[in-house]
Amino acid sequence: MIRTRTILKAARFGLVVIALAVLMAACAPEAPPPTATPQPTMAPAAKTEAAATTVPTKAGPSPTPYPTGTSRPVATPTSERSNKPNTVYVEGGEFILGSDSGNEDETPRQEAFIDSFNIDIYPVTNTEYKEFVDATGHEPPRTWEDGTFPEGMGDHPAVWVNWYDAQAYAEWAGKRLPTELEWEKAARGSDGRTYPWGDTFDAARCSSRESAVKGTSPVGSYPEGVSPSGAFDMAGNVWEWTVDWYEAYRGSLYELGRYGEQYKVLRGGSWFDGNDLVRTTTRKSFDPNQGFSTIGFRCAE
Repeated sequence: MIRTRTILKAARFGLVVIALAVLMAACAPEAPPPTATPQPTMAPAAKTEAAATTVPTKAGPSPTPYPTGTSRPVATPTSERSNKPNTVYVEGGEFILGSDSGNEDETPRQEAFIDSFNIDIYPVTNTEYKEFVDATGHEPPRTWEDGTFPEGMGDHPAVWVNWYDAQAYAEWAGKRLPTELEWEKAARGSDGRTYPWGDTFDAARCSSRESAVKGTSPVGSYPEGVSPSGAFDMAGNVWEWTVDWYEAYRGSLYELGRYGEQYKVLRGGSWFDGNDLVRTTTRKSFDPNQGFSTIGFRCAE
């Protein structure tokens, strides 16, 4: 009997425990929902100047670059007005260089700037060159005999003078050879004229093939052909050495095999040449070691 009561008490106690457990479970607070795993965020893109999408263009060949010649100085050293005789002072400034209607090496016609300079009014004469030969012992031109020029030729341009001979004379005289730009500015002025006197050829104004002189003339024989700067014989009589190597002009489309430091530039044409070669823009390349019967020079400062 006692055993039965004990079992009943235990059963009642178990029911109470279970009831309490159920009650506690019902009263417990609800667990919070699980927090979502944070998704990685991308760093904001750097702000660009152009937010709009660029529409791709059709691919194609790049434009052919515009060829240019070897760089040339745009100006020469500024000179004061010379006090030497038979020189003329040429004011600096802009002028028209080259021609688009002449030979390939004269192109392109363009504006150039040059500083002021002095240039001889006439080509160097035989009389002047003999003073240099006598003073320095320099070898005379090949046509001279016994160290002097032919009789009656004292006021004619000295010829058979190569570039190095001309350079030596210029240094002895306290001068220098003109640049191409200086020569052209002195010959045509600032308005781009074809000949020193204008745009129309006139055989009475220069010593060229059309003049039929068949040799050099005394310097200054054609006063009607004087240039705007006051220089004589800048068309015909003799070709004249310049200091420059024969190179392409800036912006030239032409590449000639003679360009480079092999030939020096001659200007002005000669008594042997026709009207197309005595233009103010005509250029001639020549071996600086050689002279000829149609080649002389004048100096600059």
